Amino acid sequence: MTEKRVSRWYFGGLASCGAACCTHPLDLIKVHLQTQQEVKSRMTGMVIHVVRSDGVLALYNGLSASLCRQMTYSLTRFAIYETVRDFISSGSQAPLPFYQKVLLGAFGGFTGGLIGTPADLVNVRMQNDMKLPAHLRRNYAHALDGLYRVWHEEGLRRLFSGATMASSRGALVTVGQLSCYDQAKQVVLSTGILSDNIFTHFLASFIAGGCATFLCQPLDVMKTRLMNSKGEYRGVTHCLVETAKLGPLAFYKGLVPAGIRLVPHTVLTFIFLEQLRKNFGIKVIA
Repeated sequence: MTEKRVSRWYFGGLASCGAACCTHPLDLIKVHLQTQQEVKSRMTGMVIHVVRSDGVLALYNGLSASLCRQMTYSLTRFAIYETVRDFISSGSQAPLPFYQKVLLGAFGGFTGGLIGTPADLVNVRMQNDMKLPAHLRRNYAHALDGLYRVWHEEGLRRLFSGATMASSRGALVTVGQLSCYDQAKQVVLSTGILSDNIFTHFLASFIAGGCATFLCQPLDVMKTRLMNSKGEYRGVTHCLVETAKLGPLAFYKGLVPAGIRLVPHTVLTFIFLEQLRKNFGIKVIA
């Protein structure tokens, strides 16, 4: 019998917050690129434009909303996935089959995406605010102020604008991140070449980040457009049609910065998560 440590239910939220603090500027640039009506700037040009217009600290606009999103969306999906996975596999020495990981990841991600929609909406708006003319800026002081003002000025229903898209994206990105990370880590360890160390965590999370970026980018573009709209889209289908008119590549607008943000975010999240598990996890006898 051997002793091992398993994650506590809230470790995923904490790890995601740590990663978000490191990758937030890339997330902000990604939102700016996706909300362009025409391709006017590339990634480097957008960084220069933001810094010149509003200063270096503008790259951290909306950080409070980003952290609020991680403590709703990411905490929920990690809690569901890891708690249920550990419960199902507790009586068996064999790991879960990949299809069960995919189903579990999709369910956890969909639920987390729904719960995290209000914070996600405020996050997108705060990041995009500086692009608007002064008289059109929303000027939310922080995430809680944004949530209150959307509810007070636009109604409860508006807080869940884009919930279908956010939930669908949450399901895909969770399959790409959590399910693929578990599977990649299992495959790497089964070779016997690498042990359960930080390099293995890096390699598995790098693969997972690539999978997640590829799966969710089209939905990510549409989600961002819906959440940032001022009524120009009648719904998901209308947004889909209008985006398609810009050409098929419009669905992959901002793909490079999305990958540059999501892959490091995924790597940092799982490295932080594994360290939290290793040092502060619950001890169990296997």
